Amino acid sequence: MYKIVALWGAPKPADVEAFEKHYAETHVPLARKVPYLKRLVLTRADGGLEGAPAPFYRVAELLFDAPEALHRASESAQWRAMREDAGKMIERFGVTLQAAMGWERD
Repeated sequence: MYKIVALWGAPKPADVEAFEKHYAETHVPLARKVPYLKRLVLTRADGGLEGAPAPFYRVAELLFDAPEALHRASESAQWRAMREDAGKMIERFGVTLQAAMGWERD
């Protein structure tokens, strides 16, 4: 599977509840509507290795059959809606978002 791995930075402690509500009720449903998406894996980090703080807050993995499927998805209205909402989240909550793409391998 070909995937995007998106790493979200943490919101301010006072914004965690609002961020989580928006993420669960608005952003994730938009992501699930993206065409050609085969699987969506969501993780909320609660710590780093050996007691270190987590270097990111949330991880979203969007899995597609191949790069071509991701490309087709990225041209859709559903993709644009998801991306626009991510921008709103960055602005509203002051979070960061980094993403990378690649093949999932065993």
